Formats: sequence, C-alpha cells, structure tokens
Amino acid sequence: MIIPCIDLMGGKVVQLVQGREKALEGGSPDEMLARFAAFREIQVIDLDAAIGGGANDGIVEYLARRAVIRAGGGVRSAGRARQLVEQGASKVIVGTAAFNAPLLGEIRDAIGKERLIIALDSKAGRVVVKGWREATGFTAEEMIRQFEPHCGGFLCTYVDKEGMLEGTDLNWFRRLRAATTLEITAAGGITTLEEIGELGRIGVHAALGMAIY
Repeated sequence: MIIPCIDLMGGKVVQLVQGREKALEGGSPDEMLARFAAFREIQVIDLDAAIGGGANDGIVEYLARRAVIRAGGGVRSAGRARQLVEQGASKVIVGTAAFNAPLLGEIRDAIGKERLIIALDSKAGRVVVKGWREATGFTAEEMIRQFEPHCGGFLCTYVDKEGMLEGTDLNWFRRLRAATTLEITAAGGITTLEEIGELGRIGVHAALGMAIY
C-alpha cells in the first residue's frame, strides 16, 4: 500500500530534506485531500509539535474528519494520543515517547495497541529521536523486537536519504521485515516504482513524501 504524507509546519503543508531544510510547500488542506482522494490512508505529521515549536491542531483535526489518517508529531502523553483518536485519526504515531516505558504503556492502554504505530527512525545505523536531533545507542532491529508487544505496527524511516530522492536502503527494510510479523511502513528516500514494488513484495507499505509531490 502507498501512503501519501502530509507534513505540517507553520500552518502549511511542507516537505523537508533531512527533517530540517524546507524544500517545497504543498497546497491547502482541501487541495491535498483532493489530490490524495484515491489513496486508502494518509499520513499526517505535525512537524512543529514534533520539535516542540507549536502545533497545527486545527489542520490535523480538519484532515482527520475528512480522510482516513494516521497522525503523529509531538505525541507526548496518553491524553494527546486519545485526543487525536477522538478527532478522527484511525491510528496514532508515537516516536520519542515510546522510549519512556511507563508512558508507552499509558498511551497503549489509552487508545489500544492496534491503533498505535511506533516510529523507528534510523540515521547512521542508530535510532534517532526528538525530531531526529538526538541519537540513541540502539538499532531499529533491536528496538522493533522490544516494542512488538505494545503496538500494532511500525513506521520505519531511513533518515539518511529522507527527502533527497536518491533511493532508499531496501536491505535495511528486508532486515526489519524479518524481525517482526507486525505491519511495517517504510519511509525515507523512496523514489522509484521499482522500490515501491519491492517493498510491496516483501510485505512493507511505502509512505511517500517528496517523490509523490
């Protein structure tokens, strides 16, 4: 399955390179909904909330009321996860907060593990958190097994190629696929139909940002 991505910053739809440099702006929320109407699900990430620089709650709720979305960015409490579900999000993406075991348990219990997607973003071989600005000492392969009992799936981003349209690391996704039976969504540098086809062949969804724009 292809999942188009809507990233929000400063009240606008944007695409960033490496999570930092803005490469382009998309259309209005209504324009993006029309553009992605043929897709079963849309991924919506509030980048401002992710880095603690504000929030785009109104736009997230607007999109959630009009499409099937998985929402993430700055989900740091069970209350926030529950709020996103109440606003209409079908699934909630949690990144940094997943590394706080008691908090992860609270979020899981608040929305149910089937609605919870844990983001494992990897740069230079290590999982990164806090808006990709801080590296952990763990690989995604190690963490995916630890998190399995707490979620319904994973969003795995190959940050090294994020937004660069240079292709992704299919071997990395093959290793992740071998590590879990849960749903995996791949992101980060996916550029060609061949890459999407190979991800589909191994049973991994493709979240597309820059390539689909």
